[in-house]
Amino acid sequence: MLVRRRKVRIETERMTLRLPQHSDFRAWASLREDSRAFLSPWEPTWSADHLTRKAFTNRVYWAARAFSGGTAMPLFLIRRSDMALLGAVTVDNIRRGPAQAATIGYWVGAPFARQGYMAEALRAVIHHCFSTLDLSRLESACLPENAASRGVLEKCGYKYEGVAQSYLQINGRWRNHVLYANLRSDRRGRTDAG
Repeated sequence: MLVRRRKVRIETERMTLRLPQHSDFRAWASLREDSRAFLSPWEPTWSADHLTRKAFTNRVYWAARAFSGGTAMPLFLIRRSDMALLGAVTVDNIRRGPAQAATIGYWVGAPFARQGYMAEALRAVIHHCFSTLDLSRLESACLPENAASRGVLEKCGYKYEGVAQSYLQINGRWRNHVLYANLRSDRRGRTDAG
């Protein structure tokens, strides 16, 4: 039976991870704009309306629908000490049945990079995915030259699996990505067959 939920809140040592809210618009738009040069080498090209209130409103509605439908869990990283928005982690493409898998993507604003926030957030999200969502496999991909992203994945228990040719359009070009997966330890190689 699929349990539909309206809210999710994951607490880490320094952050609260939660769904985006309409009131986050200014902080999100400002952080994305201020981090544009830092983020653009690693992300799909932003649409012309990427930083508009309308686009953000659509993002908030999508996040709520996707979470309540069990297909995605988009989370904003909020630092509790000052309520600053630091970035986001999205658990997407949640697949049930025999796969019990999902894809995780993430970004952090330039002012908050290399301070351990993303590793802290990812560890909490991975734990939530395995323990609460009952997933068995989490997949992530990044550009081969993105040493910071590869490092955070490896710190969080991901293992390198290979290269996907022309995996995503990044910064206007089809790019190969390195693929990583994190497997729930109690299910590695197990079968339910009797």
